[in-house]
Amino acid sequence: MTKEEITDILACDDPQKIAEVYRHAYQVKQENVGRKVYYRGIIEFSNICTKNCFYCGIRKDNTSVPRFCMSEDEIVETALFADEAGYGSLVLQSGERGDPAFIDFVTHLVHTIKTKSIGRLGITLSLGEQEKETFQRWFDAGAHRYLLRIETSNSTLYRRLHPQDHFYARRLQCLDELKEIGYQVGTGVMIGLPHQTFDDLAEDILFYTARDIDMIGMGPYIVHQNTPMAAVGGYDPAHNFQMGLKMIALTRLHLKDVNIAATTALQALDPQGRELGLQAGANIIMPNITPVQYRDRYQLYENKPCLDENAAQCRGCLAARIGSIGEEIGYHEWGDSPHFFKRKSSSLT
Repeated sequence: MTKEEITDILACDDPQKIAEVYRHAYQVKQENVGRKVYYRGIIEFSNICTKNCFYCGIRKDNTSVPRFCMSEDEIVETALFADEAGYGSLVLQSGERGDPAFIDFVTHLVHTIKTKSIGRLGITLSLGEQEKETFQRWFDAGAHRYLLRIETSNSTLYRRLHPQDHFYARRLQCLDELKEIGYQVGTGVMIGLPHQTFDDLAEDILFYTARDIDMIGMGPYIVHQNTPMAAVGGYDPAHNFQMGLKMIALTRLHLKDVNIAATTALQALDPQGRELGLQAGANIIMPNITPVQYRDRYQLYENKPCLDENAAQCRGCLAARIGSIGEEIGYHEWGDSPHFFKRKSSSLT
């Protein structure tokens, strides 16, 4: 699609036309990645962060949040639950740190999970910007996917979201370094940000294409009251939710064979949000398997769902939800991005 065609659909408010876009996106999904849904059991193991992003509930200067870091034993035990439950893959996520102790902790953690799961668990990391040497260490330890969201491809809007010591160019450099090392590379944006235009969102999809991205984790912007962004105003949850679904569909139509997550933020705005995301073209679900006692301390945005639901309950609930729309769960499978393998193959020819 052209940029103009993408923008026209983003601006469209005709329910019939929008429903047709979703049907088309679902067809493209079936043809390119199938109707199987892959799990990424997410462990949010620490909310200690050195960054001060203006939209984030665990930003360094939010003193109202009690800080925590799970022990290695707690994380490994949770990871092995995911293995036994047939999740196939994990996401290890935390606030951003780059100190040597943290780097060593993650390196040993990844190696331990790979060893104790006998290599069965796929590991995605979402730990922010790091030096290339750190990315390499974690890759060598056993991680093979990395999610680093850009939040927006508009560098001017990016500056509105971050303090002066955050650099858009550095984030792009990290994406390049991850690809050079051999990771499956994921990124994504927030949808419905103040000052964001339809043109910006269209450019985000073109950015994914230009950067040859393998997996997309994007979702509607949801305000957190203990952040500077809360004072900006203009927050429209219903609009952001609908735009989130449109972005999934348009990304599927444009990129076809990438992995796209139906994020928890969709469910925060609508009880059926993740199912609707799957029906709009997503094929990845990230059930939260963080121990319940830590969940309310890891809220990047407000009204995050499933804070009091343990991992076993979540597994049963999700299975029922996914079955209700006629999709199959890829238990014990990594569910790697088909686009990644095509990209690697083309680089060898």
